[in-house]
Amino acid sequence: MEERKHTSSHYEMELQEIKNGLIYIGALTEKAIQMAMQSLTERNSDLAHKVIKDDDEIDKLDTELEERCIKILALRQPTAIDLRFITTAIKITGHLERIGDMAANIAEKAIQLNEETKLKPYIDLPRMADLVGEMIKKSLDSFIGNDLKMAEEVRRMEQITDDLNEQIFRELLIFMMEDSKTIHRSLMIMQVSKNLERIADHAKGIADMVTYMVTGECVRHQTGALDEKEPA
Repeated sequence: MEERKHTSSHYEMELQEIKNGLIYIGALTEKAIQMAMQSLTERNSDLAHKVIKDDDEIDKLDTELEERCIKILALRQPTAIDLRFITTAIKITGHLERIGDMAANIAEKAIQLNEETKLKPYIDLPRMADLVGEMIKKSLDSFIGNDLKMAEEVRRMEQITDDLNEQIFRELLIFMMEDSKTIHRSLMIMQVSKNLERIADHAKGIADMVTYMVTGECVRHQTGALDEKEPA
């Protein structure tokens, strides 16, 4: 992707503010995922409540950044590379907002699970949480640096999270078949895992948008679009 050359320093500053805003929201979502998982592994429901409360800030920043992008579209009427940059930023902030929602979903499940007897040690879930956090960071780094190689790496990492989610599902299925008393807890843990898997989908969605921004090629439908329905 060619370097932008703008005659207006104010316009360049506006574009940089969009980048900075995305980086900040991304950092908040990464932190929310870490805190939600910590609330589960350490059985700290106060931490989970904080994640749920802080999601309002992510929602607010998402709305503000989207409005800023729309304002630039209306006033600057960007073309070519800049147009793809702004439209990509709008898509990315939407992905980040949904990731924040899913971190809050995980926190809600953590609160419920913390009130129950622990079913099993949490091993694969923290691995998934670390992995999706890295995916978010790499996908945003690829956006900032126009790095197609890093975007492709995010897409490869998404398959690892799918495999971990499937592994957790099979393990919990055995628990439920052997003892019906574990069904409720198993289902909640499955929902935590599913939310992490969906976060990975959204990180991959960001990487797909980076490919579009840099090359103009839409790869979303080649690799499988995100489902409309999200887990509760």
